[in-house]
Amino acid sequence: MVIIEVSPLSGFVMTSRSRMLLQNRTIVKKIEVKANVVYIYLEKLNDESQTFSLQLEQVIRVTNLKPASIKIYDYYQPGGLQVSCYSGVGS
Repeated sequence: MVIIEVSPLSGFVMTSRSRMLLQNRTIVKKIEVKANVVYIYLEKLNDESQTFSLQLEQVIRVTNLKPASIKIYDYYQPGGLQVSCYSGVGS
């Protein structure tokens, strides 16, 4: 099982529409949101490229945003962690 862990920028949350669209993908086993971190559990990955889009909405205005992160790792072997950071548009 593969986990994609998305920590949105401060003040942003995933929309319910985004959650619904992700859950309709056959590769997605489960989605959890804990303390504003989105966990997307995938059955497994193969050699095919996969693209995931999350729609976020701003619920609180925050200045001086720090980069947020996306972590991808194997549930059974978390040592192979891949991390990417991103900044908000216009930040």
